[in-house]
Amino acid sequence: MQYRPTAVDGAFVVSLEPRGDERGFFARVFCAEEFGRHGLEASISQINTSASAKAGTLRGLHYQIAPHGEVKLVKCIRGAAFDVVVDLREGSPTFGQWAGETLSADNRLMMYVPKGCAHGFLTLEDDTEMLYPATAPYHGPSERILRWNDPRFAVEWPRQPSVLSDKDAGAVDYDPARHRPGY
Repeated sequence: MQYRPTAVDGAFVVSLEPRGDERGFFARVFCAEEFGRHGLEASISQINTSASAKAGTLRGLHYQIAPHGEVKLVKCIRGAAFDVVVDLREGSPTFGQWAGETLSADNRLMMYVPKGCAHGFLTLEDDTEMLYPATAPYHGPSERILRWNDPRFAVEWPRQPSVLSDKDAGAVDYDPARHRPGY
């Protein structure tokens, strides 16, 4: 695997290194030992998938606050999506910055999302499916949602979303107080 840094400290676009023959190819999607050598978290406790019927579906920007923060490794297994990471880690050299990458079944790229970063994606094709292992299980009281178009972060989405859940549509702009436990 190859690891390309993004504009967000600790977030990487991960490329597979397929080995092919007449049958097709083989590639590792995850290797705990290799992740560890790159200083990345390698313990997976939950694997999530989502399917979106329509292009223009936006999911996010979601994150979990400490002590339930999670790392995600996001991969598109059908269709295509614009995947986004927003750095919400106070004290991080890239606090407030975002990074985005098109992930598709064809390009087989993955996004490594560090703890303390909000994550979301916008589907670019109908029938898009995403798969993402996470290092912590979902913990509802620790979930936070950042409004997808919060002007403080100015994420440049490739198109206007047309489908959002009620929860995502009702998300609010970033408030540092909401980022702390006990809010």
